[in-house]
Amino acid sequence: MLLFCPTCGNLLTVEEGTRCYRFACPTCPFIHNINRRISARKYPKLKEVDDVLGGSAAWENVDSTEETCPKCEHKRAFFMQIQTRSADEPMTTFYKCCKIECGHRWRD
Repeated sequence: MLLFCPTCGNLLTVEEGTRCYRFACPTCPFIHNINRRISARKYPKLKEVDDVLGGSAAWENVDSTEETCPKCEHKRAFFMQIQTRSADEPMTTFYKCCKIECGHRWRD
């Protein structure tokens, strides 16, 4: 927890006083004794993650090839190629198992 000095606006530091811990300003004489436990939790709001492959609609009109699924060992898989790195690098091939019950996705 960060607290700021109400007098000058600097960050308060925690130091040990004569009877208890206290917040003290390093630039002005402001002091605030800590008489009870102070705690606070604040959880950041997480961003929504975009599906870089375009979601399920991206797989609607793709071709299939003979590729064995590493999960169910089905012999056919849908595939698409996407440029994920710089232009001088080869394209990345993404696969999705043709077996409806499996639907496992992997990349080459």
